[in-house]
Amino acid sequence: MIEIIGVRFKDNGKIYYFSPDGNQVKAGDLVITETARGTECGEVAIPNKKIPKTEVTSPLKSIIRVANRDDRRTLELNRKREAKAFQVCQQKIALRGLKMNLVDVECTFDYSKLLFYFTADNRVDFRELVKDLAAIFRTRIELRQIGVRDKAKILGGLGICGREFCCKGHLQDFQPVSIRMAKEQGLSLNPSKISGCCGRLMCCLKYEQNVYEELLRITPKVGALVAMVDGTHAKVCEINPLTGDLKVMPDKSDVPVKVNRKDITVLRDGKIKVNQAERKALKALEDQ
Repeated sequence: MIEIIGVRFKDNGKIYYFSPDGNQVKAGDLVITETARGTECGEVAIPNKKIPKTEVTSPLKSIIRVANRDDRRTLELNRKREAKAFQVCQQKIALRGLKMNLVDVECTFDYSKLLFYFTADNRVDFRELVKDLAAIFRTRIELRQIGVRDKAKILGGLGICGREFCCKGHLQDFQPVSIRMAKEQGLSLNPSKISGCCGRLMCCLKYEQNVYEELLRITPKVGALVAMVDGTHAKVCEINPLTGDLKVMPDKSDVPVKVNRKDITVLRDGKIKVNQAERKALKALEDQ
């Protein structure tokens, strides 16, 4: 076993393991650490805890120290630097007529680097912009083009459900979401119904997908040929995977009958089909 603490450097960001180096910390404390980006200040998400060594990537770095009063003042100064850098960068973007939308600015704890996050429809030549910013702030400048999902995660907001964006509130990493998930869950393929404010498929389609996959495995698909208890053959025309209820059209009948999947025998299963025209129109929603 090895003692670790979990530290995150962004709100709802990924948690990284560090050695406490003899310090006892609690959730919410700030600690100074050395990362690939340089010296950073992060918030403790997991207090002192012992876990198997196999769960840790070696070598495990130690924290430099628990943040003190001077460190907190440095954080406040960095927040002001970020706000100023954001305004200056926007002015320079407008001055050079660049087609890019600035989203956020991050300053490393030791002010060794300023990171500017932006979105753009196409590739942007920002070499001259980097020179402008480096001349003003006298530190290393890095510009990163991000996608619309990353933008939503940074800015936050309220989804159509009335709750905070999942990506901002609790999701640490984006999971791939597909049109097939919406189809299997019986949702309308209307883009306005299944896409989030970012314009991509809603992350919450992933939450119950494993349940639907398991239920669909034991539920006949629309178009399946089944035999009812009395031996009558019928074709499935509607399903409800959650309740197991089916609507079937018996042979030589124009009236659908409601049955449960436990009361029928599948003779030939159907297939879940996604209209190719719908797929083509909605394909852009799957882009990560």
